[in-house]
Amino acid sequence: MGASSSSTCSSFTATAKRAKYDLFVSFRGEDIGDNFRSHFCNALSPENVYFFVDDKLKRGDEIWPVLSTAIEESRISVVIFSKDHASSKWCLIELVKILECKKTNKQIVIPVFYQVDPSDVLL
Repeated sequence: MGASSSSTCSSFTATAKRAKYDLFVSFRGEDIGDNFRSHFCNALSPENVYFFVDDKLKRGDEIWPVLSTAIEESRISVVIFSKDHASSKWCLIELVKILECKKTNKQIVIPVFYQVDPSDVLL
């Protein structure tokens, strides 16, 4: 599944509206594990980066509306590509939304390749 959980954030869209999050982090949890995510998020926290990572969402909750809104309200999206990233329906749905926001809101998208060669990820 993708990314989300509130930490620290702010942004501007093409309409100069202040964003709620600095960063949305999209990842496949089974691939990256807690260690990488924890280190990544801990590195951002002292810098006062407000980010959304979906580890606080509970099974059975209405997940997509929360994720979709968080993506829209983020200035930057970081997509952590990993071995089985593309096999996750949620990761692909998030990626489509992120690319839409890149186009319509001028959102910055940063790819991160975790234990995978960038040439193995086709977009």
